[in-house]
Amino acid sequence: PKMKEDSCLQAALLCLGMLCYSHALSTGPLNQSRPSLHGHREKGKEGQVLHRSKRGWVWNQFFVIEEYTGPDPVLVGRLHSDIDSGDGNIKYILSGEGAGIIFVIDDKSGNIHATKTLDREERAQYTLTAQAVDRNTNRPLEPPSEFIVKVQDINDNPPEFLHENYHANVPERSNVGTSVIQVTASDADDPTYGNSAKLVYSILEGQPYFSVEAQTGIIRTALPNMDREAKEEYHVVIQAKDMGGHMGGLSGTTKVTITLTDVNDNPPKFPQSVYQMSVSEAAIPGEEVGRVKAKDPDIGENGLVAYSIIDGDGMDMFEITTDYETQEGVVKLKKTLDYETKKSYSLKVEAANVHIDPKFISNGPFKDTVTVKIAVEDADEPPVFLKPGYIFEVQENAASGTVVGKVHAKDPDAANSAIRYSIDRHTDLERYFVINAEDGNIKTTKALDREEIAWHNISVFAVEVHKQHQEAKVPVSIKVVDVNDNAPKFAAAYEAFVCENARSNQQFITISADDKDDSANGPRFIFSLPPEIIHNPNFTLRDNRDNTASVLVRREGFSRQKQDLYLLPIVISDGGLPPLSSTNTLTIRVCGCDSSGSLLSCNAEAFVLNAGLSTGALIAILACIVILLVIVVLFVTLKRQKKEPLIVFEEEDVRENIITYDDEGGGEEDTEAFDIATLQNPDGINGFIPRKDIKPEYQYMPRPGLRPAPNSVDVDDFINTRIQEADNDPTAPPYDSIQIYGYEGRGSVAGSLSSLESATTDSDLDYDYLQNWGPRFKKLADLYGSKDTFDDDS
Repeated sequence: PKMKEDSCLQAALLCLGMLCYSHALSTGPLNQSRPSLHGHREKGKEGQVLHRSKRGWVWNQFFVIEEYTGPDPVLVGRLHSDIDSGDGNIKYILSGEGAGIIFVIDDKSGNIHATKTLDREERAQYTLTAQAVDRNTNRPLEPPSEFIVKVQDINDNPPEFLHENYHANVPERSNVGTSVIQVTASDADDPTYGNSAKLVYSILEGQPYFSVEAQTGIIRTALPNMDREAKEEYHVVIQAKDMGGHMGGLSGTTKVTITLTDVNDNPPKFPQSVYQMSVSEAAIPGEEVGRVKAKDPDIGENGLVAYSIIDGDGMDMFEITTDYETQEGVVKLKKTLDYETKKSYSLKVEAANVHIDPKFISNGPFKDTVTVKIAVEDADEPPVFLKPGYIFEVQENAASGTVVGKVHAKDPDAANSAIRYSIDRHTDLERYFVINAEDGNIKTTKALDREEIAWHNISVFAVEVHKQHQEAKVPVSIKVVDVNDNAPKFAAAYEAFVCENARSNQQFITISADDKDDSANGPRFIFSLPPEIIHNPNFTLRDNRDNTASVLVRREGFSRQKQDLYLLPIVISDGGLPPLSSTNTLTIRVCGCDSSGSLLSCNAEAFVLNAGLSTGALIAILACIVILLVIVVLFVTLKRQKKEPLIVFEEEDVRENIITYDDEGGGEEDTEAFDIATLQNPDGINGFIPRKDIKPEYQYMPRPGLRPAPNSVDVDDFINTRIQEADNDPTAPPYDSIQIYGYEGRGSVAGSLSSLESATTDSDLDYDYLQNWGPRFKKLADLYGSKDTFDDDS
């Protein structure tokens, strides 16, 4: 049999069921060959069941309302089989999702109840299986049939927005209807059933500035020309309500903060029409004079203002820059001012927006102008020279007191104070010049030599008489004009050589001249022989007319034996006014030459010393004599050393000297009485100690174990080491060397060990402690201890 279900969801379906039931009663039983399990939908109270005894239909779902809070379980529906005769032999069984926990069935009647409150938002439907079995044998009477229980939605969830707070921006002066932001809410109820999830948006706060679309949640501007400078931030509250916004619906709200962003809709404006400024005439170019500021209520780049000077008599003297951090125009000095020349200036400054929005160009112009008046303040200025520098000339060798030139300075201030002049002596250390303090005339103090210093560069100070701190300084360059006061001379110390076999008219040297004077008083040079030797038989002179001259041989056949040296006077004249001349002597030597003219010898005695000894031979003889003298001195010295005795005298042997001190020593703990280094021979550091009194026959190599003791070694160890070395040293002399130290030092625990006083006086000291000092003091212990024993016996 096929399972049937009553699936009426609404009142219309219920009516349809009633019509079908009436039709079934009138038409008689149908489909009796296929028993089936019927599901009956409960309407109203339990017991009001509609039976269809003659016809089965297809069924697969029941409905139950969510959030039921009644005292009794909710009747979901009823199951009934066509073969159930009502005698109680059929048992109904329910299985599946929530069976036995949420849904229970009456096994006799087939009524299904919901025992718990259901929430559609947690679970929308349950799938169950129903079956009819024999109560006694549990034999299935029909195959199992699956059906669905759907939880019917009610409006139990309010709308919720995605965010609790929203933030949005919209440009100021936006048109009405400009979209600002869209807010969205959601409802957990079933959107397919009724209006529980149908949302409608409305604005609770923010009118009349903004509106919201009821279906989409889009917020739009509602007023035109909203001004950010008037109000920048708005708080809007949006509500979302379900049930299509009708009464009884649930609602939720959210807050939206809307900020108007800036646009350049305001031009800059100066708060005043005139600015007054002042600046000292002593101000340097680039120094700030003052500031102006135009106010623009816009912000960011819309509020940026640039400043410029568009007119005024001070356009060349001043400039303006923009400080973009403070939005101020900075007026700065462009050129140096002079109070005495012009005392005030006027500027017309313009402030204009950097970025202009074309949408609001009709609100313009986006600029403003202001007048800036600048007063120049008088400053106490230093004197000013009429020229930035002076150049004078003076003849060299001019007499002392010659006027060189005159400098002039004035006080630029209105007071026009008197000026005093002075020379900076750091620039005129030799004091060549002096200046008149009243009128600025510069004079020489001594004759000047151009060849020594051609230019003199000095500095002149000008100070106000009554204000010594106001001073000015100007450089003065003085050129020493040359006069012809230096005769020309040979350019070098010439020395000529002429061969004995020189030919007539043969040139053997070219000479030139030098003049310390300026070129105007120097070259061209004229070379000539003195008038008295103009017809010199040996040599002649030829002026090359290029400031040089050539000396030639006039005859042939020179001889060194007759004359080996000639002195030729030459007169050199310069081209100055008046011209100066000097006579210079050229030394000419006669030399022997070979056939090609190469020099061989210029010494006249070379012909005389052929039979005697040469200079080299004389030097060799003297060297031999010196060597012989050195050998004799060394031999005598060695002889004297051999005659010295091998054993030194006793008074020279410091080892046998007995040194006596009048005070007692300090014992073993004394470290200040003597230096142990005095007992050590410095020569013994390397292991070998030579003796002065004998000559060792062979070199003694010390034993490896014996090393010189350091300075801090114990005295006893040191003496034992020296004894062992002496016993094993075959080169040692055959006598003992004794050193006596009478000073014991201070701080010895044993006290004084001297017996000088104890020999004549009795001592009250107890010397028993000497027995504990070991075998080295046994002798002393016996001596002093026996005295105590003798006293006891007596």
